[in-house]
Amino acid sequence: MRHLHLRALPALLAAALLVATGCGQPSPAPTPPPAPAIDGEALMTVVRMLAAPEMEGRGAGTPGGLRARAFVLERLQATGLEPVGDGFQLPFQFPARADGAITDGVNLAARCAGTAPEAPVIVVSAHYDHLGVRDGEVYHGADDNASGVAVLLALAAACREAPFHHTVIFVAFDAEEHGLRGARAFVESPPVPRERIALNVNLDMVSRGDTGELYAAGTHHTPALRAPLEAVAARAPVALRFGHDRPEDGSNDWTMQSDHGPFHEAGLPFIYFGVEDHPDYHRPTDTVDRIDVAFFTAAATTILDALRALDTALAGR
Repeated sequence: MRHLHLRALPALLAAALLVATGCGQPSPAPTPPPAPAIDGEALMTVVRMLAAPEMEGRGAGTPGGLRARAFVLERLQATGLEPVGDGFQLPFQFPARADGAITDGVNLAARCAGTAPEAPVIVVSAHYDHLGVRDGEVYHGADDNASGVAVLLALAAACREAPFHHTVIFVAFDAEEHGLRGARAFVESPPVPRERIALNVNLDMVSRGDTGELYAAGTHHTPALRAPLEAVAARAPVALRFGHDRPEDGSNDWTMQSDHGPFHEAGLPFIYFGVEDHPDYHRPTDTVDRIDVAFFTAAATTILDALRALDTALAGR
């Protein structure tokens, strides 16, 4: 995460948002179905596995990265969701070293069919790679981004139990730490026509409640998405904040700092959930024991509530 405009809202999304918000006039956001509880221990089980020493920091293309891929693939398949296209794996290639050597990457994706198959698609994403081993030290990446993957898997399971209006594609991106390579490959060659993608909801660093705040970035670029999220913020068990998405924020503008960036470049709306940087960001000390489990569980619950609220708002219900 955080590697130092929306030009045109797609017509389908714009129409849905106008209906949902009363033709552009402020109005209360529709109330989505109640979100089921998130199992905090299940979240932590995933984080412990991905941040374990044997994963060797999950560097893209490394043996540890391959082990992480196999684990996430098994968990994604266990949700009972459908494969995307011919399978759950979407391979791509990228230059991982300064000498230009080509490395194989694999995005992992599953499809949760919506109740309205003709509606546009929502893409929910989180990257599973991290920094690997550097100077003999393992960069565990518990918050960045084992936490996001754990929440993605929880959302996928929730969708399987209670499908959304929109079909949702859940994708775990590879090679985020190499310049958002997995996300770029996905946007360049998506498994559905690009014009059918209504929204990307990206999760990157969502478990560290050092300030008790979770941010939802992206509403500056798509203001119509703010109303349903404000309704979520009013009832959220964490402090859900907005911001980090304006050019004047400088290095604190997160618009291009995680996997939602390529969606934004392609003119697709995004909402990015994450916490502000903490002292263990991109350090070997980003370990499981630093996670506030209560905050993590509450953040995951908030994200599920937000995803259902966005699904409802986009449907104009």
